[in-house]
Amino acid sequence: MSSPADSKSCDAPKTEWPELVGCTIKEAKEKIKADRPDLNVVVTPVGTMVDQMIDPNRVRATEIIATFPDM
Repeated sequence: MSSPADSKSCDAPKTEWPELVGCTIKEAKEKIKADRPDLNVVVTPVGTMVDQMIDPNRVRATEIIATFPDM
């Protein structure tokens, strides 16, 4: 069984960063820029309305902070 990642060429530019889940926005932005300096990394606060314009050179990063009630 193959996944979409299996079909990507070794030379294809990176388009996903699942390893950044749990990182700070600063760390994520630095890693994305290190991997793909050609991209514009836009930090989008949670709840911010964003346009639906497609920009193949843009990555939106959102920091989600979960809080849990005391039990």
